[in-house]
Amino acid sequence: MDNKLVLIILSIFLPPVAVFLKNGAGKDLIINIVLCFLFWVPAIIHALWLTTK
Repeated sequence: MDNKLVLIILSIFLPPVAVFLKNGAGKDLIINIVLCFLFWVPAIIHALWLTTK
């Protein structure tokens, strides 16, 4: 899935879903899930960074 606009919108509302769709299941997904449990904003920043690079 390479639609950047959809990934950016998902990164804002559901960061782990956006990371999973971009990179699959792996260490980036685990990091993002942990960030979601701790704080929401760092998870959004992490997801945006991964989906736009």
